[in-house]
Amino acid sequence: MAPRTPKAIPLAEAAELTSTGDLWLFRGKSPADRAIRLFTNSPVNHVAVALTLDDLPPLLWHAELGMSTEDVWAGEPQRGAQLHRLTEAVRTWVDTYGQRPYFRQLDTVVTRDMEDQFLRVVNEYDGHRFPRTGSLVRRAALGRLRRGVPLEDIFCAELAALTYQRMGLLGSERPLNWYDPGRFWSGDRLELAPGAVLGERAVLNLRAVLETTRDNGPEPSRTAALRDRRWLH
Repeated sequence: MAPRTPKAIPLAEAAELTSTGDLWLFRGKSPADRAIRLFTNSPVNHVAVALTLDDLPPLLWHAELGMSTEDVWAGEPQRGAQLHRLTEAVRTWVDTYGQRPYFRQLDTVVTRDMEDQFLRVVNEYDGHRFPRTGSLVRRAALGRLRRGVPLEDIFCAELAALTYQRMGLLGSERPLNWYDPGRFWSGDRLELAPGAVLGERAVLNLRAVLETTRDNGPEPSRTAALRDRRWLH
């Protein structure tokens, strides 16, 4: 059953509203998308986490098999865990991958330390490979039994959960492979930290997404400055 559609908003408005920790979720029609939803019993097949820092354009942190968009952390396209310019990534997922995007805001105070923890995850896991289909099925099955697996590769929901854990938004009682995109869609049993709440879902207006001008993202010097922050040393 398709998820109930909330009120649509333009991508530009969502990008203006988004803050670090907000969730971006996607539902596609391809066989791979449907397989992920089947294997994980989720209404959506992909989840990503927003990162907004200082005066930089908003960024999107997620794990995917494709390499259609430049990873601004690595400075080149790559597969697996990636940090993308948010508006460019969403356009790619809509225009190239045929996905319907949804936006869910995190209601909490994100401190400088939480931002630093987020960036440490990016520094540690950027480029980490995406699991093959067989591995994904096995991980999902073991996750339902609450049996963890080594992070030799990482699925999008595992990366979102890991990022939330490092930020202090999620506990570590459950293994990362217990999480799937649907957990973040519904919020059921996420057990976020006290004071942290996920807001209502909004669907992005697809016409407005496709008409949004592509941004060029952070200038190279500004992107390098992210990697040079004192917490990396």
